[in-house]
Amino acid sequence: MLAKLGGVFAPRPSEGPHKLRECLPLSILLRNRLKYALTGREAKQIVLTRHVKVDGKVRTAPTYPAGLMAVVSLPDTDETFKLLYDTKGRFASPRLTADEENLKLCKVGSATVGTNG
Repeated sequence: MLAKLGGVFAPRPSEGPHKLRECLPLSILLRNRLKYALTGREAKQIVLTRHVKVDGKVRTAPTYPAGLMAVVSLPDTDETFKLLYDTKGRFASPRLTADEENLKLCKVGSATVGTNG
């Protein structure tokens, strides 16, 4: 995620739909993962100019938490990414096709049979 000797400060994810330890702020995602910005200031400008959508909604907070299975799209470049874990437990952000944008994994809590079968 962040380099060990890369600096002293890092943006903290704001409160949102994902836990603090299980998410990335949009500015870190754009700068370190997707390489759309060279500095935090550039990443902040990209987000504030309404160029980033998370799960289909425009997000203007640079510290908005993007977590597991979040679909991050950049309409100007026609690219879409999904935040997933790789085999070592790190965040990976593969590009998606138009068909894969709407797919979400789900978890079945329990399967039971009702009274009428």
